[in-house]
Amino acid sequence: MPGETDLRRLLIGMRPELNPGRYVFTTVAGGVPSGVTPVVTVSEPEGLTLVLRQEDAEAAGLVYDYVAGWLVLRVHSALDAVGLTATVAQELAGAGMSCNVVAGFHHDHLFVPYEAKDRAMELLEALARRCAAGVA
Repeated sequence: MPGETDLRRLLIGMRPELNPGRYVFTTVAGGVPSGVTPVVTVSEPEGLTLVLRQEDAEAAGLVYDYVAGWLVLRVHSALDAVGLTATVAQELAGAGMSCNVVAGFHHDHLFVPYEAKDRAMELLEALARRCAAGVA
């Protein structure tokens, strides 16, 4: 089934969901260490970026400095949809919150400062309600 491209429908139907746990970004050379199960990997010239549970990073002795909460926008967004990540990032930026976005095939994944994860959920749910009411 193709993903949604209409921005208003994407925002109304985004249904953000907070995954339990604390997630960190780290980088490694030579592949994913044994016993580590990342939720995201990105290959860069400088190394392999991993996003994984904080406890897994610590158990593997991996260095990190950013601890995040992981939110998933449950709407099935098309990869060529325009404006969803920009609108969501702008909403969070307006509250002084960073947002690291990773697009999956079906959903967008947001990594926000761990201490702000609940506020991020509130902001995104309010944005969806405003869009549904036609005031955003």
